[in-house]
Amino acid sequence: MPELPEVAGLSTFLGEHLEGTVLTKLQVLSVAVLKTADPPYTALEGRTVHGVRRFGKFVSIDADGLHFVFHLARAGWLRYTESPSEAPLRPGKGPIAARLGFTGRDGLRIGVDLTEAGSKKSLAVYVVADPQDVPGIAALGPDPLESGFSLGEFAEILAANPHQIKGVLRSQSVMAGIGNAYSDEILHAAKISPFAMANTLDKDSIRTLYEAIHNVLGTAVREARGKAPGDLKDTKRGGMSVHGRAGEPCPVCGDTVREVSFADTALQYCPTCQTKGKVLADRRTSRFLK
Repeated sequence: MPELPEVAGLSTFLGEHLEGTVLTKLQVLSVAVLKTADPPYTALEGRTVHGVRRFGKFVSIDADGLHFVFHLARAGWLRYTESPSEAPLRPGKGPIAARLGFTGRDGLRIGVDLTEAGSKKSLAVYVVADPQDVPGIAALGPDPLESGFSLGEFAEILAANPHQIKGVLRSQSVMAGIGNAYSDEILHAAKISPFAMANTLDKDSIRTLYEAIHNVLGTAVREARGKAPGDLKDTKRGGMSVHGRAGEPCPVCGDTVREVSFADTALQYCPTCQTKGKVLADRRTSRFLK
């Protein structure tokens, strides 16, 4: 799933390449993808792009005050080309959920496809007058990389959440943009168990976690900046220390990275770095294995 750094990279890339272009064509291939009806998505055609902005994991393209907003969900991605195909698209055929065409002042034609792999379709598209009209954006918690997100505010958030810290970091209504992968990386950097209860962390742990959020996300955002969409996935995978690396040695201590699997997801962690050498049981409600 694209998370804050990749979505930030996509937003910057699209802003640099689309600003000043005219949205000349928009095809939505699946009714399930489009979450709004008024205004109609056809109202976007002929409008000039004035900017692209990120809201958590959402991307908003401003076209003369009307906003095309999308969320890539778990299996979605974006394909960018400066030699778009003119072949007609057939609804329900292939991974393309929506296709956008743009034309620059110099006649350059740009194509953007929103794609989604797998049978479970969650990618979402909205056409709104204000990004805050998108329910998911309106419900977002603070962005952890915003300058106003202070250590004190972070401590208050944790104190109010009697839940496992892994889930708190992933909750978009608590903080915007962090998902499964970067929550693993942040907790590893902070040397905190994913099963630790958020409201029981002491002041030193809270500060360490706050700094890890900024260091991990900040580094990933810098690595993503300037990358084309096709390169962002490899950049993300290459920067991971524990996420997706179960069975491999921890790059910090050399212990074997372990995994806890759930019904539809999994987390990875290092026992030596994060749980004092104890191995977490591979069940959601378990305590430590002895």
